[in-house]
Amino acid sequence: MSEKHLINYEHILNEDIGLLKKALDASVSGIIITDNRQPDNPIIYCNQAFERITGYQRPEIIGHNCRFLQKDDRNQQPRQQLREAIDQGETCVVEIRNYKKNGTLFWNELYVSPIKNNEGKVDYFIGVQNDITRRKQAEEDLRTNQSRLEQRIEERTQSLRQSEEYLASIVQTVRESLLVLSPDLKVLSVNDHFIRTFKVSREETEGKTLYELGNGQWDIRELKNLLEQILPTNNPVIDFEVSHDFPHIGKKLMLLNAHRIELEGQYKDRILIAIEDITERRAIEQRKDDFLSIASHELKTPLTTIKGYIQIINRLMPNTADEKLLSAVGKTALYVERLNNLIGELLDVSRIQSGKIELHKDPFDFDEMAAEAVDSIRQATKSHEIVVSGGTGCRVNGDESHIAQVVTNLLSNAIKYSPDHDRVEVHLSVVSDYLKFSVKDFGLGIARDEQERIFDRFYRVGEIQQHFPGMGIGLYICAEIIRNHNGTLWVDSELNKGSTFSFTLPLDQTEGVADGR
Repeated sequence: MSEKHLINYEHILNEDIGLLKKALDASVSGIIITDNRQPDNPIIYCNQAFERITGYQRPEIIGHNCRFLQKDDRNQQPRQQLREAIDQGETCVVEIRNYKKNGTLFWNELYVSPIKNNEGKVDYFIGVQNDITRRKQAEEDLRTNQSRLEQRIEERTQSLRQSEEYLASIVQTVRESLLVLSPDLKVLSVNDHFIRTFKVSREETEGKTLYELGNGQWDIRELKNLLEQILPTNNPVIDFEVSHDFPHIGKKLMLLNAHRIELEGQYKDRILIAIEDITERRAIEQRKDDFLSIASHELKTPLTTIKGYIQIINRLMPNTADEKLLSAVGKTALYVERLNNLIGELLDVSRIQSGKIELHKDPFDFDEMAAEAVDSIRQATKSHEIVVSGGTGCRVNGDESHIAQVVTNLLSNAIKYSPDHDRVEVHLSVVSDYLKFSVKDFGLGIARDEQERIFDRFYRVGEIQQHFPGMGIGLYICAEIIRNHNGTLWVDSELNKGSTFSFTLPLDQTEGVADGR
């Protein structure tokens, strides 16, 4: 084939691929493709409908196994059917409960089909999903016995009447300022805590729009846009901060949350706003951050001096020195180094909190960096075998020392929290247009309800903090470093079975993929 024909063929092929992608994105069905050749069968492609149905963005989807859509609802029979079909490389159709990013349940009619290579081996799976929540709801409604309908209506009426009285008592006693708004954002009612907090009367509040209250403290364009979207989209306003000089109470920092009231009848299409005064809490947090910053800097200088003296002692130590003296100096150097690392982490936390974390981005070989980190950990511990598989062939434009810090921390944790096992697995791969790095251990594992919080500052898992020392800042620093590289860090874990920590980095900040994309 001549070069001209080859160029024409490539042009037609690119047009066909582009047309195929447009067709997939135009589909009303959610479509994903998973890579069966990689561990845990990660998602490598999703169309726009899949993002719209699930509420997740593409960076939050790529690299994950499809099970993340079931969240805590893992004991479903359809999951066993899916597992058997995937293990046998067969087509299957299931109806399964999934959950959107905001936690909303939706029923998913899922078609899964294998994509085989020329040798008949399954390389990929394609999944097509449709939201059948309305159909399932209709089926449920049809199963309702007509003869019990009137009784249910009567019971419902009574229940609502009791609920109204019950909720009214709760609203008046809750220790947060609460407002109920109409669809046009007029204040229908407020609780006593709101009246006391803002030192106003009901006559000054009820019947007015939210933006007319006080001296216009809630008349904020961004807040207005969010509130106006609650009823049509059912998207709540979460943790919106308002710093303002309020009438009667002065300068305060308020935390606002707003949700649609999910009731029928006269309470339909109303908005509940909860307002919390976090002025003192934020001040305490700031004082704590200031203390950490000052303490870390003040400790760094004398510690550096101590470290220098220990190095001098080691150089001047005669060969005939007593073994106890050598051991004491060695242990002192070890503990000084540990303290130095701890202070370094506290300084990192301080920089992150103040927004002053410095990233010096330059292209570097990701695989080489990972190999060096693994070799360093291997030299430091002989208790575990570290098995590395895969590769990326990528040069990443990032801060090599910070990314290496993340890799080292994940490896150290995998060894630290699997004391009764001797194997840690590392896997590197390219998933769609993302680089993926994973560390898997077979140790203690993390309970489902604690997995989201382990990346919070100073948070430690209850079971772990009783047996292992630490301050709970390592994973927080890792998550912030990856986030500052436009990546995502997450964990998949089961108690007593181990954990897999993974992060992805977008390939648009990398150069050259040796094994293709």
